[in-house]
Amino acid sequence: MRVTTKCDVYSFGVVAMEMLMGKYPGGLISSLEHSDEGQGGGESESSRRLQLKDVVDQRLDAPAGQLAGQVVFAFVVALSCVRTSPDARPTMRAVAQELAARRRPILDRPFGMIKIGDLTKSHK
Repeated sequence: MRVTTKCDVYSFGVVAMEMLMGKYPGGLISSLEHSDEGQGGGESESSRRLQLKDVVDQRLDAPAGQLAGQVVFAFVVALSCVRTSPDARPTMRAVAQELAARRRPILDRPFGMIKIGDLTKSHK
């Protein structure tokens, strides 16, 4: 493994996901990586079909309204940071600019119907 600034981006994504999930996201990241690498399989596909509401910290009430949009936005940014290929990850400058601009994806369906796979597609 070559150490670059993209390692920092990956670490940021892991920490962001951990805050949103309330636990270490290693299993989810690992299964998404296998899916990205074309290794497919039941676990990878099922991870992409997971609903976001089932992944976020269950100790908290499900977000609604503007907060739901902010959670989706944060998850999209975090997922872009943990892409398998370092070259496919944004720079920390790009992440900081995106967070500062507070752009949010438009919620085209209720929060409870959003799948992880939808979020990985929306930020490529």
